[in-house]
Amino acid sequence: MRVPFLLLPPMCVALGVGIAYWRAGELNWLYAVLALIGAVSSHISVNAFNEYFDFKSGLDSKTQKTPFSGGSGSLQENPQASKTALVTAWVSFILPVLIGIYFVLVRGVMIIPLGVLGLVIVYIYTNWATKNWFLSLIIPGLGFGTLWVMGTDFVLTGSYSLTALVASFVPFFLVNNLLLLNQFPDAEADKTVGRAHLPIRIGNQASSKVYIAFLVLAYLTIILGVVFYYLPIWVLLGLFTSPIAFSAAKGVSQYANDIPKLIPFLGQNVIINLLTPLLMAIGFFIAAAS
Repeated sequence: MRVPFLLLPPMCVALGVGIAYWRAGELNWLYAVLALIGAVSSHISVNAFNEYFDFKSGLDSKTQKTPFSGGSGSLQENPQASKTALVTAWVSFILPVLIGIYFVLVRGVMIIPLGVLGLVIVYIYTNWATKNWFLSLIIPGLGFGTLWVMGTDFVLTGSYSLTALVASFVPFFLVNNLLLLNQFPDAEADKTVGRAHLPIRIGNQASSKVYIAFLVLAYLTIILGVVFYYLPIWVLLGLFTSPIAFSAAKGVSQYANDIPKLIPFLGQNVIINLLTPLLMAIGFFIAAAS
């Protein structure tokens, strides 16, 4: 399940909850909890599928493991647990399906496109998306950002909004960066099993420029969202992580090809991904209470 990495879904769902509260002035906490369970369960599923398929391909035995990349190593230590990993992946895949069916019944069919796309992403990510540099670049942010933020807002309010769409671009860019940077240490190993993500295609140094561009776009989204009144001014709280982002951008640019020196900046990247949507969510709650 890679439990330490499961902090990200609550942060993205919290952003969707904050948006819904700002829009509607009230919350159905049952729906919010179900949205959170669905998000965490889908993340468990994609993690477990990734563990299983990377074990079967032999990839995880070749990677240079860091605290943030290279797999957990659990199946290398206990190969007999591979079937358990696959069962975990499917069980945690089915749970969001059941939650989605419930929301179709109470909120209508408009949630179906987001739900179906999310399930497709969970299953195809490891074996298909990572073989295409563009898909592997945008799918993580599409799932964590666009689908979870907009989906949470929809199930809580019963409608889509431009506010949720604009706000979702922040985790879209940040989560894409999270997976992009975690690919730096794995590039050589990934190449041996047919992956073709951006660091393989253009190298770590060139990919660091994409990383920096996505950071800029994430913070620019917050600023422009406020300027054009899609987001309340309190959402500018999300900018408080920008000094960490500046440090990460500088470190990634400097140490793109020096993995041991890059590792602290992988950690900073995780902090940016967790704190930014949380601070934005807090901003929405403050704005709703003002």
